[in-house]
Amino acid sequence: MRVLVVEPEHRPEVKEIEDSLRTMQNIVGGYIQTVHLDDSVVLVCNEEGKFMNLPPNRGLRDKNGQMYDIVFGTFFLCGAPADSEHFISLTPEQTERYQERFHTPEMFWGMDGRIVCLPLEVD
Repeated sequence: MRVLVVEPEHRPEVKEIEDSLRTMQNIVGGYIQTVHLDDSVVLVCNEEGKFMNLPPNRGLRDKNGQMYDIVFGTFFLCGAPADSEHFISLTPEQTERYQERFHTPEMFWGMDGRIVCLPLEVD
């Protein structure tokens, strides 16, 4: 299955992975949680990433660009058709769209009771 893996402080990387729970758990480092990004793409992350002190990775934003959550630890994106219980490969179009969306690594700071998110320059 072709997925887009996003590690903290790194650019997204397309990878072929086995379609198994064990493989998915190995990528995220524990129990998986899914977040639907649109009707056919899910973000798969560590269910306990925030509580395990995994490093903050990327902010999730609404349609207006406002951050509503932060994903902690490595996550990946894959296809999730509405009529299926199984994940599938991303299409080339989905891969391109989410490579752009998560292209720039981010850093987070708490400041005056708010979370500040800044882009992180990497090579």
